[in-house]
Amino acid sequence: MPYLISLGAGFVVGLLYWLVRVQSPAPPLIALAGLLGIVLGEHAVPVIRAQLFPSTHVAQVSQANGQTNTTTLTTDARRGEE
Repeated sequence: MPYLISLGAGFVVGLLYWLVRVQSPAPPLIALAGLLGIVLGEHAVPVIRAQLFPSTHVAQVSQANGQTNTTTLTTDARRGEE
C-alpha cells in the first residue's frame, strides 16, 4: 500500500509540474533504470541465499505424558542424505 501512495503522490506532483510548466528535477530515465537494477539486485541476494543454503528449523513437541521431543526439520531436498 505505501508503494501505491508514493506512486499516486508522484503522479499528482507530476501533474502540478505540468500545469505550472516547470521542468522536473528528477534524474534522467537511464539513472532511474540504474536505481531499479540496484533494488532488484538487493532483493535477489536473499532469494538466491535461500535457494543455495536452505534453513534448518528445530521444533519441540510436548506429549501428553509431559515428555518433550526435539525434531529437526529441514527444507533441503536432500533430506534422505542426512
